[in-house]
Amino acid sequence: MPRVSNTFQVDLRGIVDLLSHHLYASPRVYVRELLQNAVDAITAVGPEHEGVVTITSSDSSGDGTLRIDDNGIGLTEAQVHELLATIGRSSKRDELGFARHEFLGQFGIGLLSCFLVADEIRVHTRREGAAPVLWTGYSDGRYDVRPGDEREPGTTVILIPRRGAEHYLTAETTAELAGTYGALLPARVMVDDRKVTVGTLPWNLPPESRLAYAERTLGFRPFDVIELDVPAAGLTGAAFVLPTPVNPATRGGHRVYLKRMLLSESIEGLLPEWAFFARCVVDSTELRPTASREALYDDGLLAETRDAIADQLRGWLVRLSTTDPRRLAAFLSIHHLGVKALALHDDEMLRLVEQWYPMQTNMGEVTLSEFRARHGVLRYASTADEFRQLAAVAAAQDVGLINGGYVYDAELIQRLALVDPEVRAERLDPTDLTTRFTAVDTETELRLRPFLAAAQRRLDRLGCEVVVRVFDPVTLPALYLVSREAAFQDEFTASRDQADDLWGGVLDALSRTVPSERPQLVLNHRNPLIRRVTALGDDELAGLAVESLYGQALLLGHHPIRPSDAALLTTSFLGLLDRAVPGEESR
Repeated sequence: MPRVSNTFQVDLRGIVDLLSHHLYASPRVYVRELLQNAVDAITAVGPEHEGVVTITSSDSSGDGTLRIDDNGIGLTEAQVHELLATIGRSSKRDELGFARHEFLGQFGIGLLSCFLVADEIRVHTRREGAAPVLWTGYSDGRYDVRPGDEREPGTTVILIPRRGAEHYLTAETTAELAGTYGALLPARVMVDDRKVTVGTLPWNLPPESRLAYAERTLGFRPFDVIELDVPAAGLTGAAFVLPTPVNPATRGGHRVYLKRMLLSESIEGLLPEWAFFARCVVDSTELRPTASREALYDDGLLAETRDAIADQLRGWLVRLSTTDPRRLAAFLSIHHLGVKALALHDDEMLRLVEQWYPMQTNMGEVTLSEFRARHGVLRYASTADEFRQLAAVAAAQDVGLINGGYVYDAELIQRLALVDPEVRAERLDPTDLTTRFTAVDTETELRLRPFLAAAQRRLDRLGCEVVVRVFDPVTLPALYLVSREAAFQDEFTASRDQADDLWGGVLDALSRTVPSERPQLVLNHRNPLIRRVTALGDDELAGLAVESLYGQALLLGHHPIRPSDAALLTTSFLGLLDRAVPGEESR
């Protein structure tokens, strides 16, 4: 005889709105929730029970409904009332034995998620030794409980679709979702007589099969596969190393299973920020999901797990350095940013970078260890522009120079000197090179004084000092050098020009303490062109030549071009062109 109909103790329409707009990202999760309930019921029978979950899609049911059957423990009538009529009462759940650690979800909330795609839900269930029960819930908040037809112990859930949601119950969608969420479940899951569970965890597959799994599931064939094991989190899995560089700012998510049910394919926060070169597939029994079961709860255990995985990735890199250096070099050529980021905080990784990562120098690409063995001091330029300005000249003076302008390189050199007292590191100041240049002899210096005085008058307005030295390479006629003090002076002057009256007064007061050193245009007297220019008897022509050499030195040294510099480049070029191509009046 039918039981009296009841209404839920909460507003069902409000619950559905909450689930669809605030808890779940998509109605697709209804399949996951049904699978969770089924696997929990199977788990409750006992570890030796061979569980089977069968899904019959709307294409195969013949009446447009979806049906999911399990041979789990089933429910009594009292449990139906407690679990389905009182949503979310965890204390009652505990009393009924459904709050054990092994269970995946929460039966009542999980079942309500089906209202995202259904207008009516029927639950036909029987527990061993109890009468079968049929519970029917409606989207308007009504439900009734009555005796059900005879059946074996277990549960059947039938969904009558909502208008507009029919496609979620089709064979194609159901099979895809069941395979996505439940492929690793220990119970056998069938969709329309097709098995979607695989049985074997991906990280337990043979090596070649692991690579094929990553290619099929993650979309790439990994550079390597690193096994992961964190007992405190009940976590096992694998980190698949990406075969191509990736932007550190666009870290991808990880495929995380909880008790072999997929939580999400895009979980963040599982790895440290520096490990952007890996994508993980893991299963955990202890990590906690958020309420939506679509992300991990960020607690102490997750932080501990993240640190443990970081240690295992670090260990893999160290093992490569001792067992397969060639493979390590190949990895570093792809993912050096991640390793360098780690080396900023980790001494073991810092030593690995020192020994194995080749940096750009003016003597070719060499490791810091090789550079130090050859030159003694880790002398570096702090920016790529500075390196380009000085590399060739430093090499000609037999001064080794490292390009510290790449991401983290200068910081790594500085940190290496900080942690190891035997390592010396120096940032090369451009003016340091002038100490290695040779001054012209006294006779030549006296002869050049008129030229230098005229040249200085042409460049005074640009704040540049003109000097003549002898240096290599002989093919370089002029070099523009800016010391750190002179660069600071330029920045200070620019700030003063842009400041308002208040800050301008402050900067004027500070200007007396700012170094007055000026950039230098160093003319190479060893260069034939410079010797010809200094021998010109025409002051105007010599001045135009010096201005042109100044502009060329700026361009070759990759220095910034100010408006006054650009104007000088134009006027000097036109002036030289005018002298080279006389006008009609001069004929």
